[in-house]
Amino acid sequence: MDRKKMLEDMILAVRGAEKGILAVYGTDFSVETKEDDSPVTAADKGADAYLRERLHELYPEVLFLTEEHKDDLRRLGAPSLFVIDPVDGTSDFVSRTGEFTTNLAYVEGKEVVIGIINWVCGPYVYWAIRGEGAWRRDKRTGLDERIHVSGRKEGLRALVSRSHLQKEEKEALERNKERILSVEEKGAALKLCMIAEGSADITWRYSAGTKEWDTAPGELLVEEAGGVFRKPDGTRYLHNREDVHNREGYIAANSLEIFRIAS
Repeated sequence: MDRKKMLEDMILAVRGAEKGILAVYGTDFSVETKEDDSPVTAADKGADAYLRERLHELYPEVLFLTEEHKDDLRRLGAPSLFVIDPVDGTSDFVSRTGEFTTNLAYVEGKEVVIGIINWVCGPYVYWAIRGEGAWRRDKRTGLDERIHVSGRKEGLRALVSRSHLQKEEKEALERNKERILSVEEKGAALKLCMIAEGSADITWRYSAGTKEWDTAPGELLVEEAGGVFRKPDGTRYLHNREDVHNREGYIAANSLEIFRIAS
């Protein structure tokens, strides 16, 4: 498999999905509630269908795990998988904060080997290939810039969820308040992008509310940028698993040192 060609195909796919997402974003769209009480719109459904169709045409041998499509457990025995969240941060989409993304990962075996996060309303597509670093592509120029986590050990910039901040995360912030300079609410996978590019340093998620499609590409992005993405106990998540929930939560940090003081 030519990973660089696949990367470019995946980026074209998320940029194509972006057009449909923004078309819905500019309307007086309706909001449905799924069985798990999370919101869903025509943008989620349309982008999911578009990405599955486009990628299947190019890579018919690769199966899918997506947020908006019924899970086909035949994927568990498959050697490769696309993991898709068409609109990560639907609450931010509904609230029109502009802080929502399209997440797309390519998994071989149990490892993410290509990860893409498209900031739909923003100027960048963030991407990483395992072993080749983390990058952001300027949508206006098409130029790629390598990104890296910060080296900060004090005066940390922490990020928390705007919609799902839990008591445990508030307690973690309090425990580490002497090392934290600022705390900012930020939507969806953008938190992981900001850690990877060095504009923030740490984020916690102790609840089981996230799933593989929320974090798979961001995990690779942070690690290829020199950072750490792990469960609070220090172990890593495997991918293409039957239970897609990140049951133990996660900590993403700019270094193992900062991970350890936070866990």
